[in-house]
Amino acid sequence: MIKAIMTKDQSRRSMYKQHKGFLYFICSVSAMGGLLFGYDWVVIGGAKPFYELFFGIGESPVMQGVAMTTALVGCLVGAMVAGAAADRWGRKPLLMLSAVLFTVSAIGTGLFNDFTLFNIARFVGGVGIGVASALAPMYIAEVSPAEIRGRMVSLNQMTIVLGILAAQIVNMLLARDTSIAENMEWNVAWGWRWMFWAETLPAALFLVMSFFIPESPVYIKMRNEKFKMRNENNKMDNKEDTQGHSFISNSNFSFLISHSSFRRVLILGLVIAVFQQWCGTNVIFNYAQEIFLGAGFDVDGMFINIVITGIANVLFTFVALYTIEKWGRRTLMLIGAGGLGLIYLTLGTCYFFEVKGVMMVMLVVAAISVYAMTLGPVTWTLLAEIFPNRIRGVAMATCTFALWVGCCTLTFSFPSMNAALGSSGTFWIYSAICVCAFLFLFRRCPETKGKSLEELERELTEEKVKR
Repeated sequence: MIKAIMTKDQSRRSMYKQHKGFLYFICSVSAMGGLLFGYDWVVIGGAKPFYELFFGIGESPVMQGVAMTTALVGCLVGAMVAGAAADRWGRKPLLMLSAVLFTVSAIGTGLFNDFTLFNIARFVGGVGIGVASALAPMYIAEVSPAEIRGRMVSLNQMTIVLGILAAQIVNMLLARDTSIAENMEWNVAWGWRWMFWAETLPAALFLVMSFFIPESPVYIKMRNEKFKMRNENNKMDNKEDTQGHSFISNSNFSFLISHSSFRRVLILGLVIAVFQQWCGTNVIFNYAQEIFLGAGFDVDGMFINIVITGIANVLFTFVALYTIEKWGRRTLMLIGAGGLGLIYLTLGTCYFFEVKGVMMVMLVVAAISVYAMTLGPVTWTLLAEIFPNRIRGVAMATCTFALWVGCCTLTFSFPSMNAALGSSGTFWIYSAICVCAFLFLFRRCPETKGKSLEELERELTEEKVKR
């Protein structure tokens, strides 16, 4: 049945009608990578106050930065190798590998008492994030028909925000009242460990369920064509410039950048990927402690407000599931860039005039909500759609790598910017970035809703590249 899934969108549509439940099953399993991505990415924020005391790095900004960014470095590595590996061995084995990495990291991070080993475990989890973030949306796009592809790829974003919310709730429940000395001792000795260990159950479930999903039909088609071309090569004497040779080169980065039509699409994908991070919303998750404490809340109020932002994140991702096929990708990206630009301008102004309390929470929740229904899910959908089949693996990996570079630079720059410019200046800069992105997207972002992957390939790559 799996080989019948669709090398063309008509076949995908037929499979959807006949095996709707199975399609939702395989997309949901693949999207579990997003759940673990979200959890692993955010859980460290709640554990931060406690493992820093345990490892004695509370007075060392450098070591604090190392602990916060080790997983991000792993993300870069995972994203960098995911594309070529997926084109060589397939999408399914890489998803299974990410499940193994998540499981090992969850156990090891909470188990180790040595700071170096703690960071190694975080790095392993980061590699899993990098692989899953590149492969899960690509896999879902390749098995879904055009009329529901945006919604199905957005399912991956839904699981990401559910993972974020799960981490926020687990952190809040495990972090006992810090005003009581005994509770603080438990938090430092064990609380942060259980925050990481809680990831083990969904990671193990993802590993088991990944055995039951098929390989991507696009990869199967590419593999079969590759074997066919190699066989034809063997029958040809003294002809090195053959179709088989061309196909093999199609998967490497030099081929991706050697054709102007591919470069144009790659630049679009890179800008979309980096902007999703540089829009600034993710600093709210990584530095929620500083943001809410700066807005006048105590530690307990900080955890409650973090959960409130997580709930808003989930609710408005549900909104995205229903608007992405109706309003379209382009419209939502423009709403996201313009809306965040306005919200950050207002937020920065409030910080400038030292506004505190509920007003600040409302603005932060508004920013999260706009991001959740626009840039969060639509970015992954567009990246999974705009690239031709023959280069999708390496192009998706390249853009995911750029996305995590953007995340690293955002994470590194926020403390320095916040110290030098204050929260007002920092959010004004994010506002300016959003305005610039709005202008770029208005000119360059295509509308992809309702179009098959084959149609998009013809429209977005004017230059025909022979295989």
